[in-house]
Amino acid sequence: MASVGGKVGRFYIAVTIFAAAAFATPADSADRRRAHQETQYITTDDVQAEVDFGREVAARIIGKYSLYENKKLTRYLNLLGKALAGNTNRPELNFTFGVLDTDIINAFSAPGGYIFITKGAINSMEDEAELAGVIAHELIHVTEKHIVKELGIKGSESSAVAGIGRLIGGATDVAKVAFSQAVDKAENILFNRGYQQKDEIEADRLGTLLIYSMNYNPTSLIGYFKKIKGIEGEPTGSIKKLHPPFDERIKSIFSIIAEDGLKQDGTLRKKERFDANI
Repeated sequence: MASVGGKVGRFYIAVTIFAAAAFATPADSADRRRAHQETQYITTDDVQAEVDFGREVAARIIGKYSLYENKKLTRYLNLLGKALAGNTNRPELNFTFGVLDTDIINAFSAPGGYIFITKGAINSMEDEAELAGVIAHELIHVTEKHIVKELGIKGSESSAVAGIGRLIGGATDVAKVAFSQAVDKAENILFNRGYQQKDEIEADRLGTLLIYSMNYNPTSLIGYFKKIKGIEGEPTGSIKKLHPPFDERIKSIFSIIAEDGLKQDGTLRKKERFDANI
């Protein structure tokens, strides 16, 4: 595990800061999206516990699927990802983004701001709007603390694992086992059980509002889902296993588009920029 943790550290350093001036945000639609998100009341200790816990979960993700070493693509992913993250309700997190070197079509997020998109997923996309939609979906899992809430990860004694912030490097075997078991549960959610279906639907809906706040076409995820729905076999095995049926997800996104009156005219796809960077 030590070597995998080192990979996470190098990954974190390599993608820390990029300017995102090219990704402008219309303020009115950003305000509309924020109205759909709950206000976060968390302590500094809670944030640190979430980040520390997420770093260990990210190590498990990289241990299963190594990082794809492509500086141009990684820089592009971080420019786009950080621009989207800047319009979420978690300004206290320093989000980092990486590409996983696997042909499966999926994406993963770890608490604290670690987002991964597979090479197979990116190769299945048509344009930047679709990439933005997938990133936004994963961002919502983090910003709405889906894993954190389910596992009770907090920096206080009220945590399900009693002060998880102190368990990292804890002196006792009991503390180390409790922390490892919590990471095991998060890993199981990501690779075996999947998020709760309501969390997946929320990530689709709020993710759609998020990309719309950046002036991307709100049907971007719908087009992507329709495309990969028809791909059979190993590439889509995990995404179909771990998510609600695509038809249900598409219906939910159409619903939020109608409810919020999201317009498609004049919105962006950014295919040329996408093609130039992948």
